[in-house]
Amino acid sequence: MTEVTLSSKNPTSVRADVLVVATAQTSDGVAVVADQLPADLATELETLAPQLGISGARDEVRKLPAGPRLKADVLVLTGLGERGQDGTFAPETLRRAAGAAARELAGLDSAVVALPASDEDELAAVVEGALLGAYAYNRYRSAKNGDATKGPKAPVAALEVVTPLTKSARAKAAVDRAAVIAGAVHGVRDLVNTAPNDLFPAAFADLAKAAAKDVKGVKVTVLDEKQLASGGYGGLTAVGQGSVRGPRLVKVAYTPSKPVSKIALVGKGITFDTGGISIKPAAGMDAMKSDMAGAAAVLHTVLAAARLGLPVAVTGYLCIAENMPGGNAQRPGDVITIYGGKTVEVLNTDAEGRLVMADGLVAAVEDGHDVVLDIATLTGAQMVALGNRVSAVMGTEDVRDAVKAAADATGELFWPMPLPEELAAGLKSKVADIANVGERWGGMLAAGVFLRSFVGSTPWAHLDVAGPAYNEKGAHGYTPQGGTGVGVRTMLGFLEAKATAATAAK
Repeated sequence: MTEVTLSSKNPTSVRADVLVVATAQTSDGVAVVADQLPADLATELETLAPQLGISGARDEVRKLPAGPRLKADVLVLTGLGERGQDGTFAPETLRRAAGAAARELAGLDSAVVALPASDEDELAAVVEGALLGAYAYNRYRSAKNGDATKGPKAPVAALEVVTPLTKSARAKAAVDRAAVIAGAVHGVRDLVNTAPNDLFPAAFADLAKAAAKDVKGVKVTVLDEKQLASGGYGGLTAVGQGSVRGPRLVKVAYTPSKPVSKIALVGKGITFDTGGISIKPAAGMDAMKSDMAGAAAVLHTVLAAARLGLPVAVTGYLCIAENMPGGNAQRPGDVITIYGGKTVEVLNTDAEGRLVMADGLVAAVEDGHDVVLDIATLTGAQMVALGNRVSAVMGTEDVRDAVKAAADATGELFWPMPLPEELAAGLKSKVADIANVGERWGGMLAAGVFLRSFVGSTPWAHLDVAGPAYNEKGAHGYTPQGGTGVGVRTMLGFLEAKATAATAAK
């Protein structure tokens, strides 16, 4: 990962490939947001902004020759948009601007970043955004005739972030935390971007064990297809039976000394989703390698919590299967028994995520936790309702609201959704306890109602990240194409808030 150092030097005197400063939109034009930039240079840039195509808008990045007044070779201007009513820029604004700039620094050895970073919150946002933006996935690129790897260039090797807080212990802790968070998000992105012929259930389980091997306080246990079948995990068994590569349930448990709370995270891990016998259209099916993004987010959230030493016990349940239309695949009309005994009539084999999640939710509740969160690329209806950048959260009202607050604090976009009681009627089965699909309308909410029937009275929230987990369009801010790593920052923020509240209550 990109190396980050803090510096109190005047950025104009530091030798580097690039100097990054910010621009902002004003009522009468563009302002350069860099107090230490030579005043005449700032004025010149502001005057020439229209001719140079500089507006100061969010996600705008412009590169210019640095000129003799700077020691850097290139000047990069990254847009912040308009200032807030208090005259400052929100952390997420700084995060996005730093990330957008970092994406444009790929292939370089060094850069100096001189964005607003006068307090710990600003500094943390700048560092986190820059590290999130400094990402590339080149696993499958081949070198040809000795030339450099084709495709995205490697992320910038080193960033020097200018701040007056170089001697602050809190600032150092903020930078360390940002590095842990970015590492976790990158880990999710790598898993989501992995080709499905390489990331099948057993391989995912092995990667989880390898990732946790040197993380203090973390234990990984794996149930294979035989253990799942004999143990009564009917959802995972049924979804995975159409594939020659059997399902897995991976439990990743972080147990600190004297935990103040016990939280379970349950993640959907469909390593490839054809839809099964209810097969999906061919167009766009390649993106279904991302249907394991929830399990990937759970894995790396647990590992990040351990690396940060949070005083919260966190157990992740990775519900992993491959949904294939093989000769042994489950059929529409089959009745399966979820772990714990509830029966489900399978009316649509493409509504498989909720079946594997049901097993995981029951197991999490049985293990005894104060709160259960689940995260899944669960429904296309999520994208219909909220688009490709906003995730949904629903569940027990106080938990749902706490997840929304954590998302707001960490810069991820989540929107609270209801769980209407009347949708439960649509999930009634003529032959089993419940059906796996209801009527078409409100499909995202109906899926949440289905999951709710497996958590009993345990406080719970369901995060549907179907659209935001995989970016099929252009990169933006700190978000690359492909896997995004959505959900990690929100779940980690939720855990940190729980830890803070429990500690304060003592």
